[in-house]
Amino acid sequence: MPETLNLSVVTTADGSKTIYSPLVKENYHSKHGALQESNHVFLNSGLRYYLADKLIDEVAILEIGFGTGLNYLLTHDFCTGKEIKLDYVGIEAYPLSADLIEQTDYKTVVSPNTWDIFIKNYNNAQHNPIQLNDFCKLKIAVEDAINFKITQTFDVIYFDAFASNNQPELWTKEFITRVVSFLKTGGIFVTYAITGDLKRIMKSLGMKVEKAPGAAGKREMLRALKI
Repeated sequence: MPETLNLSVVTTADGSKTIYSPLVKENYHSKHGALQESNHVFLNSGLRYYLADKLIDEVAILEIGFGTGLNYLLTHDFCTGKEIKLDYVGIEAYPLSADLIEQTDYKTVVSPNTWDIFIKNYNNAQHNPIQLNDFCKLKIAVEDAINFKITQTFDVIYFDAFASNNQPELWTKEFITRVVSFLKTGGIFVTYAITGDLKRIMKSLGMKVEKAPGAAGKREMLRALKI
């Protein structure tokens, strides 16, 4: 999604910013609040939920749709504060420029150290895994998610693709099956959306599906456990 397509920064209902793409006619985050959505869906309902009953000091996360990096920033901030080792891989076919990401002002929602080390290493992380501090490692895989391959498995998957009507190829049974194969047994798949098709796909894969409370503007979201 090259920036020649007039990507623009917009302010959402909670005052935080996101990016609007005219190509898919969709924001990268909810219009009801970019920050509240990322916190609710991915950090709280995903990572915090996964860690709640575990005494562990490391976690591996795969994100489908790295986008603006907000989910990573919040996760980096959390894991650094808790001294949890984070191995984070984000897939993004069309990385935003560092200049455009800086216009989101996400530096105001995470610690200065988190923001500084992220923005300084953002471009490098698109080529090689980067150890950003004593706890957090980041790799941004610059490729179409459909073609993504990896031997590593993950504890949590943040599924943050554009909506199914805009990116239907990422919501098919074939693709979801591949994504779930990257998840460890006992791992969590979490996304902002919940549809009958997605629930049926997850159940057909043997996943334990839960309708969790949705972020602002959505009644429900999907969380699934690999059993």
